[in-house]
Amino acid sequence: MKATESYLESVKKQFLYYKMLGEKAIDQLEPNQLFVAVNEDTNSIAAIIKHISGNMLSRWTDFLTSDGEKEWRNRDAEFENDLQSKEEVLLVWNKGWDCFLSTLNNLKPEQLSDIIYIRNEGHTVIEAINRQLAHYPYHIGQIVFYAKQLKNGSWNSLSIPRNKSGNYNAEKFAKEKEIKNFTDDELKRLK
Repeated sequence: MKATESYLESVKKQFLYYKMLGEKAIDQLEPNQLFVAVNEDTNSIAAIIKHISGNMLSRWTDFLTSDGEKEWRNRDAEFENDLQSKEEVLLVWNKGWDCFLSTLNNLKPEQLSDIIYIRNEGHTVIEAINRQLAHYPYHIGQIVFYAKQLKNGSWNSLSIPRNKSGNYNAEKFAKEKEIKNFTDDELKRLK
């Protein structure tokens, strides 16, 4: 497999892993908890989701042919708490992810060195993907952290549970060495 094909395969798995982490965190919350903001300098989980989705729609619509910051995007409005239900939040979440993953899944290895623009700044397709591979997990980490706080002790761990690292490592080292993406086992475990 060429390095460019391997790269695309790897990033697709990583994005799916972070998508699933966000969804597993959201699933543990009561609907009203999605709208909690502890002060005016913080965003609710619903607002973070609106922002992620708005970014995805802007960046990945006509990805190869138009600037990633679309004229129709209203980034400031993404941080307003105007969604009313968990169903609305999930619709917004899925709309962004569907747009993004559809574009990502249709990219060809030979397009990875093409130049795209975000706010008139040129990026190779690889750079644009890497930019989002830092951006989306950053916000999903916020969602997970906030959800853990809101659950206040009744949290089902999405990673290695506290005081279970030894067990986790023993299980991993009991297997033969193999080459695979770390997300292969994690996506199965989280389902």
